[in-house]
Amino acid sequence: MTSTAQLQPIGTARRLARTIVFRGGVHHYSAAQFLVALVLLIVSAPFVQKIEFGDHIESALFTLVMLSAVLAIGAGRSTLVVAILLVIPAVTGRWATHLFPEQVPEYAGLVPALMFIAFVVFHLLRFILRAPRVNSEVLCAGVATYVMLGLFWAFAYVLVAREIPNAFAFTAAATTGQSMQGFNSLYFSLITLGTVGYGDIVPVSPTARMLAMTEGMTGTLYLAVLISRLVALHSAARFERDVKTEEDKES
Repeated sequence: MTSTAQLQPIGTARRLARTIVFRGGVHHYSAAQFLVALVLLIVSAPFVQKIEFGDHIESALFTLVMLSAVLAIGAGRSTLVVAILLVIPAVTGRWATHLFPEQVPEYAGLVPALMFIAFVVFHLLRFILRAPRVNSEVLCAGVATYVMLGLFWAFAYVLVAREIPNAFAFTAAATTGQSMQGFNSLYFSLITLGTVGYGDIVPVSPTARMLAMTEGMTGTLYLAVLISRLVALHSAARFERDVKTEEDKES
């Protein structure tokens, strides 16, 4: 029969494991990995759609990004639970629309994905704004947030193009597919976020123009706020070091 003394270390280990998983936070380990997953999705997007089973690979990379996002923001139990509840319909809807396009409408995956990305962006921004100092994790989180904003609008463009025919005009004959799907939506979103605007894809409907306008404004404001925050954190840290150096000299 197991004694109380033997059970006590087991109970302590379980409590410690729960503390590490739910309260310890994963920002220190996951921000860079999350950014790598995002970069992999973007870089591979124009190539996987040209190969056999490319849709499967794209959906797998999307799943990897979503799961990496859960790890990147799941620093607390409540946040982790909500993130899991939001990511499950996003990933399930993505695979359902991919495997059963005739039975499952595309918005079944797009709407949950938009909700989850908005949740991720909110928590990444909170992490950046509350950071006491600038380090590699803050920088990775800042870049990942910028890319996630582009991904958010990319899904929004796909949804608008799905519901509003001819919402976008393709002026370049070489534009792949001539539809706001896959890499086209991501490409248009990121160049709009960066306020580049090559003119090969043009928003035509009022809703599409409104989304493009707000994305351009968001991209500009985000970079301004992010740079200001990073400079302020760096200046504060440098001031603290200077004060400590002066105190050490006086002592």
